Amino acid sequence: MLVLTRKKGQSVIINDNIEITILEVQGDQVRLGIDAPRDVSIHRKEVFLEIKEENKKAANIGNVLLNDILRKT
Repeated sequence: MLVLTRKKGQSVIINDNIEITILEVQGDQVRLGIDAPRDVSIHRKEVFLEIKEENKKAANIGNVLLNDILRKT
C-alpha cells in the first residue's frame, strides 16, 4: 500500500486520467473529490463489497437455473 500525506487542495493523480483531491478535513473525516472518466466505476468500499456479493449470488442462481434447464431437456 502506498501511503501519502496531502493537505487540503492537494491532489493525487492515478494512471494519467484519475485525479483525487482533498476537499476538506474535519476531525477524523476527509472529503475527497474524484475526477475520473465516466467508464471508471467509483464506489465506497462497503458498497463495492455488497455489489460483489450480490453479483456472486446472481451468478450462482444463474448456474442453478441453467443446470435445471439442462436436466429437463
